[in-house]
Amino acid sequence: MSNNTGIQPFRIEVPQADLDYLNERLTRFRCPDQLPGLGWQLGVPTEYLSELIAYWRSDYDWNAQEKTLNELPQFVTEIDGQRVHFVHVRSPEPTATPLIMTHGWPGSFVEFLDLIGPLTDPRAHDGDPAHAFHLVLPSIPGFGFSGPTTEPGWNINRVARAWAELMARLGYERYGAQGGDWGSGISQELARIAPEQVIGVHVNYLTTFPSGMPGELDDLGPEDHRRLGLLERFQGDFGGYMAIQSTRPQTLAYGLADSPVGQLAWIVEKFKEWTDSVERPEDAVDRDRMLTNVMLYWLTNTAASAARFYYEFAQNMARGDYPSRVEVPMGVAVFPKDIVLPIRALAERGANIVHWSEFDRGGHFAALEQPTLLVDDIRTFFDALRG
Repeated sequence: MSNNTGIQPFRIEVPQADLDYLNERLTRFRCPDQLPGLGWQLGVPTEYLSELIAYWRSDYDWNAQEKTLNELPQFVTEIDGQRVHFVHVRSPEPTATPLIMTHGWPGSFVEFLDLIGPLTDPRAHDGDPAHAFHLVLPSIPGFGFSGPTTEPGWNINRVARAWAELMARLGYERYGAQGGDWGSGISQELARIAPEQVIGVHVNYLTTFPSGMPGELDDLGPEDHRRLGLLERFQGDFGGYMAIQSTRPQTLAYGLADSPVGQLAWIVEKFKEWTDSVERPEDAVDRDRMLTNVMLYWLTNTAASAARFYYEFAQNMARGDYPSRVEVPMGVAVFPKDIVLPIRALAERGANIVHWSEFDRGGHFAALEQPTLLVDDIRTFFDALRG
């Protein structure tokens, strides 16, 4: 890209030829064999995926989804040599607080669609206008319309610096940050590098690893020890996807970039395992919204660059680049069916925790699963910080 710091309007315009090619590939899907009676134990069952593929081909309407997304004010700008795509919705309330919200993997900015109205215009959604936000919803470099990346080094710190520049370009001197998954880490890093600008960080995903210090776990209760067990599961069975994307993302990407069904299965599995679902992902999230999320990876061919984000993180950890404490106020929303659940006693070592909520439903994709609960918690946290 050229050295251009301007901000340009953006519209999604997928050529019909790309949609025709997708339909052709779905028509020619070759189903693998499957052992009987194991359900989701070995991954996505063929009977479920075959049904979902048929729906994708015949009933899902990308053009309608594209139209909905294009009703949002979308923009692109170049930061640090990389195109950055973002949604920017200003509140009608003059005293609204700027808030940058960041998605993770395998998510996208479409996770936040149900949050935009209540957060930007609470007056129109039976809320207090004092709780209004100006929203900035960027796509992480390497993801969707911010991808693919063209050079190594796009890690959490570099993205956070890009976000600080983005907010400065938009004229926001003081703002909040919010996110889940990678968005949680990016939001915390943004607070570390720009503490004078970030008034507070709200996250709906947080990992709390023990440091190994003697006696550190002595005062933890039964629930905390259960959560340590979830962390062990995440590092083992549930972390297989992360091991591959952290070490050999390029090899994996051939299957995801060449096969829409492969891309679908790779993502849909996480919408089943990480959500408050029972038998299928649609128990927790809207089917069309889930497929739109998959479409953003497929249509932009960003499976490889999104997976490289894990590789960059692993390289940082191998070098011992561990994050410092978050000193700005931080709020944590805990949804019970998330991949891991944080332990407050351990979280307070690494952050200035001033707000902590535990919910009885919802999972990793809280903005999709329980948007009302998440909106209320974001409002409550930042309400105490406004001024």
